[in-house]
Amino acid sequence: MQILSIQSSVAYGHVGNSAATFPLQRIGHEVWPVLTVHFSNHTGYGAWRGPLLAPADVADVIAGIEDRGVLGQADAVLSGYQGDPAVGAVILDAVARVKALNPDAVYCCDPVMGDVGRGMFVRPGIPEFMRDTVVPQADVVTPNHFELDFLAGRTTTTIAEVLDAVDAVRDRGPRDVLVTSVLTSEVEPDHLDVVAVSDAGAWAVTTPLLPISPNGCGDVTAALYLAHLRTTGSPATALERTTSSVFAILEATIAAGTREIQLIAAQDAIADPPPTFPARRLR
Repeated sequence: MQILSIQSSVAYGHVGNSAATFPLQRIGHEVWPVLTVHFSNHTGYGAWRGPLLAPADVADVIAGIEDRGVLGQADAVLSGYQGDPAVGAVILDAVARVKALNPDAVYCCDPVMGDVGRGMFVRPGIPEFMRDTVVPQADVVTPNHFELDFLAGRTTTTIAEVLDAVDAVRDRGPRDVLVTSVLTSEVEPDHLDVVAVSDAGAWAVTTPLLPISPNGCGDVTAALYLAHLRTTGSPATALERTTSSVFAILEATIAAGTREIQLIAAQDAIADPPPTFPARRLR
């Protein structure tokens, strides 16, 4: 595939496009990374340097790609953290342009807003913008459990409730939903579920809950799930491959003792995901 990925970028470490580009390339896809920021490092360090690109500059880069006459060759548009509704509008305009040229193209949105224990960590108004404007225009969305509850306007504590919440989100537009970090009353201690839902059904994978939560894993997850879903046509297979690769990345990160995810060290598990976690059908 050829993927237009509109996300942040860092020089040191792996978040945003700096997390999504290499895994996609490693499994054989072309990536056109369009940067929304270019920071020295991710903001989790508490200090960083570098520019936040103006929405007009982001739009200008996309217009330059269109000038080459290749925008219609994009099979997918991928986006992650959107810190400004103006940047979100640029992304949605790019999605519309791509789809006008290639109706088979899809838009995958990772609706980055918050997480359990941290609450919302984006600017006021961004969660509502994501829920009401962006997510309904996406074909694939990859929220975590906390974000799913916000998008659906409810609290979910069982798998049945999670599926109902996913259905509420899907009723508003997206056909494929991947929910990460699902913690319910039914999950065994020190484990979590990852749930994939599509028109074909629903599946879950259960993985051990590792003692690490580094920046960038959500960006890798969204990129890999989009790629595997589009190339295999199977949500279950995409779920298995994505979770196995991400788990291997986390294990490599723990082994290295770093706060930056070890994409390079775990690249073999990205290119050829081990059959670690079989998906079970939920419905």
